Amino acid sequence: MSGRAAASGLLRWYGRAKRDLPWRRSRDPYRIWIAEVMLQQTRVAAAIPYYERFLERFPDAEALARATEAEVLTCWSGLGYYSRARNLRRAAKAVVEAGGFPRDYESIRRLPGIGDYTAAAIASMAFGLPRAAVDGNVVRVLARWTEERGDVGSAKTRRRIEEAAASLLDRKRPGEFNQALMELGATVCLPRDPRCGECPLARSCQARRKGLERELPVKRRRAGPERIAKTLLLIRKGKRILLGRSGMAGFWELPEASRLPEAVVGATVATLRHTITCHQYRLSVARAEIRRAPRGYKWVAAGKLESIPLATATRKALARIP
Repeated sequence: MSGRAAASGLLRWYGRAKRDLPWRRSRDPYRIWIAEVMLQQTRVAAAIPYYERFLERFPDAEALARATEAEVLTCWSGLGYYSRARNLRRAAKAVVEAGGFPRDYESIRRLPGIGDYTAAAIASMAFGLPRAAVDGNVVRVLARWTEERGDVGSAKTRRRIEEAAASLLDRKRPGEFNQALMELGATVCLPRDPRCGECPLARSCQARRKGLERELPVKRRRAGPERIAKTLLLIRKGKRILLGRSGMAGFWELPEASRLPEAVVGATVATLRHTITCHQYRLSVARAEIRRAPRGYKWVAAGKLESIPLATATRKALARIP
């Protein structure tokens, strides 16, 4: 099967199999941009409610540019990787100053927080520009389709995959084609259990032909995550809760026991796990008392917790406390 025939088959499959996702209902570059940034580190199902709330609060670049950092972080709270939210706000200011969203790949790429993939996704989906968008799902699909045996974490292998994506790209329908490849990786060409019987590229897939679909792509093993145990303190004063500044600028969190040696620690009321990149935290939440709030901490009314940016671990912990 030629590359052109493979691309045509992929687009036909996408037309009948694609999921109805909210960002696919618009060619507005702003809406596509917000979705692509959210999906960088977040599953589709988890991203949808955040996406809808974010657009309700900030419906366009002008609204996002006018917002304070605290307002944006509060709306983003729970999604993690908060530099994404800060960069969105910075980029929105640049868009407003420029008089509108840029319409060429190079200008989109220069916006804060936008890399090669996101720029290509916006350029192709919003403006129909022939740019191949290569994310993790596309890497997996094309590593199998081309029987790429190099480590997909290496720059040389990545370039070969990007060249394959560019050569396969349907230049008349680049936005749909990019989404089709991503959809294929997300729903059919799965990491551990590829559904080759449902795949529109199965006949021309080199890995499938040689029985290598479960061995590719090749990924160099990384060191295991570092495991860390911490105790967070739930200190109440009437209907108020003591919070301190997080290590992430702009966020608030429950105090760590190690940072408040003067606190009298009581019973543990919750335990949870929380992962940040290569760190796995086992968190215990204990009730505690303290005579007065130290410098850098403040009492926050329980009813106002939803209106301030809370660290994700603190949000999870408070949700588990009866």
